[in-house]
Amino acid sequence: MKKIVIIGGGVAGLSAGIFAQKNGFNSIILEKHHTVGGECTGWDRQGYHIDGCIHWLLGTKEGTPIKKLWETVGALNGVGIYDPESFMAVEHDGVIVHFYRDIGRMRSNWLEISSEDKDSIEEFCRDIKKLNSFTVPVAKPMDMMSIIEKIKFIISMKNAGAIMQKYDKVSVQDLSKKFKHPALREAISSFMPEGDYSASSVIFPLGTFTGGQSSIPIGGSKALAMRMMNRYRSLGGIIETSCEAVDLDITGDTVRSIKCKNGKSFEADYIIVACDAHVLYEQLLKGQYPDPEFQKRYNNPEVYPLASNIYVGIGYEGTMDNIPRTLKFPVKPIDINQNQKPIEHLQMTHYAYEPDFAPKGHTAITFAINQFQPELDRWQALVEDRDAYNTEKTRIGESVIQAMETRFPHMKGKLRLLDVATPQTYKRYCNAYQGAFMGFWPTIPGKPLTHTGHVKGLNNIVLSGQWLQPPGGLPTALITGKDSIMRLCKKTNQPFIR
Repeated sequence: MKKIVIIGGGVAGLSAGIFAQKNGFNSIILEKHHTVGGECTGWDRQGYHIDGCIHWLLGTKEGTPIKKLWETVGALNGVGIYDPESFMAVEHDGVIVHFYRDIGRMRSNWLEISSEDKDSIEEFCRDIKKLNSFTVPVAKPMDMMSIIEKIKFIISMKNAGAIMQKYDKVSVQDLSKKFKHPALREAISSFMPEGDYSASSVIFPLGTFTGGQSSIPIGGSKALAMRMMNRYRSLGGIIETSCEAVDLDITGDTVRSIKCKNGKSFEADYIIVACDAHVLYEQLLKGQYPDPEFQKRYNNPEVYPLASNIYVGIGYEGTMDNIPRTLKFPVKPIDINQNQKPIEHLQMTHYAYEPDFAPKGHTAITFAINQFQPELDRWQALVEDRDAYNTEKTRIGESVIQAMETRFPHMKGKLRLLDVATPQTYKRYCNAYQGAFMGFWPTIPGKPLTHTGHVKGLNNIVLSGQWLQPPGGLPTALITGKDSIMRLCKKTNQPFIR
């Protein structure tokens, strides 16, 4: 029985492990942290649970291929799904713009705000609806498809592909300028900062959300990861936690063993790398096996930017009646770690639908404050001084509470700061490159990376994870984990079992 060592116990690593066991391999997962899940996680603070990842999950619609894949790995079996009525609501000068799940309701809301934007609203809603039937391809990676399969795939993507190409060529800011009303402009532009960020980052999530394909599994992110862990173990898989891979023993074109920080060493026939790609190329492989496509992206951050966030957990002694689940509202400017431009809006998400996330009568709330470069560089510098770093985190958390009390006066004295995570938190726990929680962000000049998972010069190592293909995130991690085992099954001349 061939042995596979999987580096990284996030969703990609767990997915690879599950399919490894299903296909007759003997596998073990090496995870740096004391628990699996990677960025798909959550943590407890002062009687509250802070969900650290899922704001919407692609793959919750019954009958879709990706839902079946989530069920195969045990992530969504028998799990309730919460369908929020809106993706987000954005407040501007007393006007609230809703991105409702019901496109007709969204259209009515926007027309009520600005009838003079009728043509632009109609076009935007039509384009969103055209993505409702989009299904994420999960059967095979492109490099493993036959010519006939590729033709069928291209045909199946015709409608969605045309819409995505249209919005790939338009920036978020230019899309917002198609609307005359300032509230509608603000609602669109709030998805991304100024720059060449592609409007596909707006249209795609709205298309899957309004099509009923993206919702929220009850129990949140950590519970989803734990279900995958249990599925993996039920198949005989082994997990070594607090076991960070730090070196590879390479002879010729073959990786013989993996050495870990805790002194342990693991031999393997095949290695699946489901950790951060930069960690693989620059630390484990010591820069000796460079990948031109990754290098191009690492060396051109303006064309291939990275993104992360500051994640603030708040406990509220009360309920969130009649407040949208996710609300973005203006605030008095908040300086963040010497930002050139202060934060003028906050995006709040509450978990009233998860009573187990807070004491009875209380509500868990999170704030995600987007961070791009050069903010990521500033956090890297600040973390060198732990006292200054912790002071800045506390100051940001207290500023968020002050902003909430200004926007919601009835909450004054009932809010408690639970925790503040930064881009460096993602780096500390997940080895995330520069603290980025997702892969390269879509821009107009940037070309999407679709990687085969192979490392040139090594014959028994396969990559997996969200860095391999856009748009990144949990679905990509899930799919590429499965794909890595498909590639090994092909290499070992055996049929792949789903």
